[in-house]
Amino acid sequence: MNRTLLIARREFAAYAKTVGFWLSLLAIPLFGALGGGMVVLMKSNEPVREVVLIEEGPQSTGLAVFVRETLASESEERSAEAVEALNAAQAATGTPMQPGMAEAAKAKLSRPSIRIVDAPPDLASAAPGDAQMEVVRKYLSKETPKADRLDAVVFLTRADDGKPTARVWSASATDGAVRRFVSDALKSANRREVFAQAGIDPGVVIQTDTYDPEVETFSPQSLSGGAVTKRDMIPMLVGLASGFILWSLIITGASILLNSVMEEKSNKILEVLLSSASATEILAGKVLGVALLTLTVLVAWGGIGAIGLITAAPAWAADVGAALLDGGLIFYFFAYMVGGYLMYAVLFAAIGAFCETPRDAQTLMGPIMMVLVVPLLVMQMTLETPDSPIVRILSWVPFFTPFLMSARAPSEPPMIEIVGTMAGMFAFALLMVWIAGRAFRAGALSDVKLSWKAFAGAIGRGR
Repeated sequence: MNRTLLIARREFAAYAKTVGFWLSLLAIPLFGALGGGMVVLMKSNEPVREVVLIEEGPQSTGLAVFVRETLASESEERSAEAVEALNAAQAATGTPMQPGMAEAAKAKLSRPSIRIVDAPPDLASAAPGDAQMEVVRKYLSKETPKADRLDAVVFLTRADDGKPTARVWSASATDGAVRRFVSDALKSANRREVFAQAGIDPGVVIQTDTYDPEVETFSPQSLSGGAVTKRDMIPMLVGLASGFILWSLIITGASILLNSVMEEKSNKILEVLLSSASATEILAGKVLGVALLTLTVLVAWGGIGAIGLITAAPAWAADVGAALLDGGLIFYFFAYMVGGYLMYAVLFAAIGAFCETPRDAQTLMGPIMMVLVVPLLVMQMTLETPDSPIVRILSWVPFFTPFLMSARAPSEPPMIEIVGTMAGMFAFALLMVWIAGRAFRAGALSDVKLSWKAFAGAIGRGR
């Protein structure tokens, strides 16, 4: 036991004393926060495209006005969404935002991505045809001064059957924002014209298009026992986040173990350790040492997240704490973390015992990592359909159980599934310990190149 603890302490210190470990530990939450705010950042900093509308022929009269009205309507919707987002942020933080800051944030979030401008005189007076195209190309060219340059020129016309169509000339060949906006606007214009031809009052059509129903959701499972609010989503979000965090922690720890064993074998350190400790003690010590390292990462991530959430949104922090403690999610998280880590740690350590270079490990690691992508894809379904057949079936697969059941826990799955999947996971983890122990012992003392055949043979011989 003493030798096992000494190996564990050595394994922990080997990584915990490095600057790179702590930098990577702090970098991951930072990049996670940046990734979460990237959508809002991109939306608020989206460039405003200056667009000119040109109606081609008398039959197209009115299309430009309708496109302008559509843009104005979208701007009003974005403004309403910005107000809702600001109110939600104020409710989360518990403190009202300063009036000046609130107006600035609202203006930035509701800023339209398209601004319709008047056509330059030479473009407005250009005769249709090649001469007009030359003027269009000039205003879309990068050689034109930025102050005079346009982002798009839209020619509105009608097809032979009278349906509204358009040709969009864009300064960027890959920017489809203007095309999508014009397409949606013309679809709406055609719908109104079809209704008008059927004898329906245009005012009725406009009211129908602009009507935004207020729909309330109720559920006996909500916190209030009635109306569903955004707070009711917190347990499911916590469960989903637990699944992803668990996946990251387990794979990170197992990968560290793989590299550690592989490096020590290539440097002949593993042979020296085997002269003073058994293969079982070495494997147990390494698994325990990296487990302590993984817990260090978890504590650091949890501390950073808790401090940030309490500072930025104390009301949400209380709800997250209630979901973890009162809902028992913290128990599921640690129980599935132990089983999941044990399975993957001993497997990766056994693979590392057969490898001396990263290239050697690719034979087995490639298929394993492809399998590990599956729970990442399926976990997203647990947010809305945690009891769907595919999620429930895959939850019984021991390699997927830790991640999927952590994500499903807030939906309160049947007790038979909780007990059954957890028992299956730990039983399989013990089987993996037995298999990996035999493979580790054989691989540490062997110079055979890693392959599925050599790995299976080592398990069968146990030496």
